[in-house]
Amino acid sequence: EYIQIQDLNVAIAEFTELKQQLERDSLVLSVLKQLQKFDTAIKDYSTALLEKKYVAAARHLETARSSLKMLESRKGFELKVLKALGTELTVQTQNMFYHLGEEWRQMVLWKLPPSKEISSAETAMQTELHLRTVPLKEDQVAGPPVASVLQAFAVLGELHTRLKLFGQVLLKYILKPLISYPSLWPRLEEQPDTVVLHFESAEPNLEHPSPMEVFGKITLVLGVLHKHLLSVSLDECGENDKDSTVVLAEMLGDMIWEEVSGCLIQECLVYSIPANSSKLEQYIEVIKSTEEFEKSLKNMGFLKGDATDLLKYARNVNSHFANKKCQDVIVAARKLMTSEIHNTVKITPDSSVAIPKLPDPGAGDHLKMQKASKMLHNELINLENETKVSQHTFSLPPCHISVSVEKLMELAYQTLLEATTSTDQCCIQLFYSVRNIFHLFYDVVPIYHKENLQKLPQLAAIHHNNCMYIAHHLLTLGHQFRYRLTNILYDGAATFVDLVPGFRRLGMECFLAQMRVQKGELLERLSSARNFSNMDNEESYCAANKAARQVLHQLKRLGKVWQDVLPVNIYCKAMGTLLNTALSEIIHRITALEDISTEDADRLHSLCQIMLEEGPLVFTPLLEENNNKKYQEEVPVYVQKWMMFKELMIILQANLQDIVDRGGVKVTIHKMLPNPQRQKSVKPDRYVSLYSLLSQCNLRLALFISLQPPWHSADHFSCYL
Repeated sequence: EYIQIQDLNVAIAEFTELKQQLERDSLVLSVLKQLQKFDTAIKDYSTALLEKKYVAAARHLETARSSLKMLESRKGFELKVLKALGTELTVQTQNMFYHLGEEWRQMVLWKLPPSKEISSAETAMQTELHLRTVPLKEDQVAGPPVASVLQAFAVLGELHTRLKLFGQVLLKYILKPLISYPSLWPRLEEQPDTVVLHFESAEPNLEHPSPMEVFGKITLVLGVLHKHLLSVSLDECGENDKDSTVVLAEMLGDMIWEEVSGCLIQECLVYSIPANSSKLEQYIEVIKSTEEFEKSLKNMGFLKGDATDLLKYARNVNSHFANKKCQDVIVAARKLMTSEIHNTVKITPDSSVAIPKLPDPGAGDHLKMQKASKMLHNELINLENETKVSQHTFSLPPCHISVSVEKLMELAYQTLLEATTSTDQCCIQLFYSVRNIFHLFYDVVPIYHKENLQKLPQLAAIHHNNCMYIAHHLLTLGHQFRYRLTNILYDGAATFVDLVPGFRRLGMECFLAQMRVQKGELLERLSSARNFSNMDNEESYCAANKAARQVLHQLKRLGKVWQDVLPVNIYCKAMGTLLNTALSEIIHRITALEDISTEDADRLHSLCQIMLEEGPLVFTPLLEENNNKKYQEEVPVYVQKWMMFKELMIILQANLQDIVDRGGVKVTIHKMLPNPQRQKSVKPDRYVSLYSLLSQCNLRLALFISLQPPWHSADHFSCYL
């Protein structure tokens, strides 16, 4: 038994050794077979490449590549020869790509312009595409040359990259220029073995081409490519599998269609959207042409499936019309707002904005308006015997406004009229676009024209009128269209009244800011008058006289600048306020003097006389000089300190008795004197210097009392003290 067991162990050991030897021999045999397969594939590849059988050559390369991968996957069995085999396979693959590339360049030859970017139609016209229609030698290839070359690319996994590069060049140099430049037209030139696609230039009828023209151009180009290059079906995997078969045109369509459709929308369809609702019915032709365009692309294999974004965009014309209309309105409005303000037109109570004729209301609206008309008629009958107001009572007073603002209001009216004939959604968008116009005016104009509004008083006045003009129309703008807009806006939403206070405030604040500037300049000029002191000094008198003349010159210049621009009442109030500022400053400076000699008083009186005589002449609100006399005579109405200024002039030329006679000052003087014995110093002669007259009394209080309105009794005046 022991011997038997020993023999069994020997047999098992021999069997194990034989098994391992068999496995090693099998592995060696397998490696040798793969090496033989690789060598055979490389030889067959070289033969096929020489015969220009590119599909077979590509498949032999793929066989050699699979054999090499099999050898490299053997763990524990690494051969030094594998590295050399890998290098050889790479070299042969690149050699294959080179030959295929040469064949591709013979079939598809591009002649491109020198510049990389297409910046004009003239640059695009240098582009040419040459497509070979027949093989160079019929016996060189087995089957159509295009299919052979492209199938070889597919087998090698290079088809997608090659086709993508072709699509990018096609987009940049042919399709996009055709869409962007209306003057370009594709032309075909057929030669014996080649078709040449190039551009010709024609004078465009419109700034932007019609969609029908562009669709025709694109269809022509893609039709040529489909006929001579892309109409072949390929096995993308190179294994003759039906499931992996693709149409080359479909592959190219998937790569470029998204960009082509986007360019068609942005460069073509956007500009074909009608500018007004009356032309929306004509847009049906564009929708039909878009449907036919996509249908032709589907027939050629460039598209698949249902409607694309291009057709969806064309069919959604109502929404795009509303968006475009709103955008155009805002752009036009902003252009008007940023135009020059000084180009003006005169507005009178008889003039009005070009209000469009509104359409007849519906039946329901007619009943409402008929009832309202009857009620209004009855009210008018009841009021016939009452006092009637003028027809211009609620009209804007005559003034000048900017031409751009008048056009802006016309744009608002025309847009609202467009809204009355549009769909509900479009109507709402247009209505709020009109509101956005006025919001934009409120935000843009004061900032854009800020510097001019601060420096130029005439522009500030015109801007004031512009704001008041817009506010005047906003009061009734919504009411005029209320019954003709969509029902959603009917119940109180269609109004602009809420914008009125803001526009009035905008105009008022701008004009008041300019008034503050002018007031500051007036005070600055008067500051050079040396406080109207030491008038007996010739230099001081000249400085004061110059300051007074400068003030009058500034006021006259403003009067001319604002003449016929501002409404008369605003003009008179503004000029009166500025003149009152100057007079108040002069009164304040003179009353602050502690000693006024007779010569000083005479010279101060002469200066005041200049202001008294020439001050009213700054009131020239109208162009006709004769019509301004009325306003010049009403100076005390607009200048608060006018009578006080005249009283000051009287006092400067009055003696003690004249001062006492003007309102019971005698009683006051007795009370102001600290010692009754000082009355003996008062002489009956003319005393202009109140300080000398009252000696140590309070001069400012005495002059203040003298400038008060005349009092009827001394007791009344004393009670005032």
